[in-house]
Amino acid sequence: MTAENVPAEPRHPEPLLRAEGLRKVFGRRVVLDGLDLEVAEGECVVLIGGSGSGKSTLLRCLNLLEELDDGRILLAGEDISDPRIDADRVRARIGIVFQAFNLFPHLSVLDNVTLAPIRVHRVPPVKAREEARAMLQRVGLAEQAGQWPDQLSGGQQQRAAIARALVNRPMMILLDEVTSALDPELVGEVLTLLRRLRDDGTTMVIATHEMDFARQVADKVCFLHDGRILEQGPPDMIFTEPREQRTREFLARMIMPS
Repeated sequence: MTAENVPAEPRHPEPLLRAEGLRKVFGRRVVLDGLDLEVAEGECVVLIGGSGSGKSTLLRCLNLLEELDDGRILLAGEDISDPRIDADRVRARIGIVFQAFNLFPHLSVLDNVTLAPIRVHRVPPVKAREEARAMLQRVGLAEQAGQWPDQLSGGQQQRAAIARALVNRPMMILLDEVTSALDPELVGEVLTLLRRLRDDGTTMVIATHEMDFARQVADKVCFLHDGRILEQGPPDMIFTEPREQRTREFLARMIMPS
């Protein structure tokens, strides 16, 4: 076989994370209804869908903040949905960032970022601070390390929250509507950071209403409806040639005509 005939290796071969048949019920309401998802190492997967479609609940289940009613989650081949699993160990491998920054107001930015490494993961304080400063440098907040959260803009606070999630060097990071609590003029700086993380090969699953961002950054877009992934594929396919009527209706509402 000549070099020209050798098939190219796929960019994202084996899944780093595999969710199979996830089911989550709150009272009589089925929020996740047999949902399947695969995320490969280095892949940026963007979740879109209306309110109540299951995006946030899916991320919380992947991070073990919600207990599944059925299904399983495999991370690098390990069943992390096993009830006997150490949830703190899993959360060190799967970081999560919410739309609310959840920074401790009585701690400096640096202390917010070092809290979990020192208290939970028993990283020596000197090493934890060194790694935290490097991470703050990466997200453009090196000069704000000693400031209090209320001295930062909303965009800076969200970048600090992302630094806190990344400082443990997780295998992947989950982001739940991280720009929805920001003023419009601050959204861009957070999206720019996420683009940079994506270009650096950070594995991410992002729930967002920012359709332009999803189209530009995602390797794969998943449209959620009624607790299932109704349609998924490359951004160009989802945004220009969606197969499902529900997807077309959702995008027609979300994307204003130019």
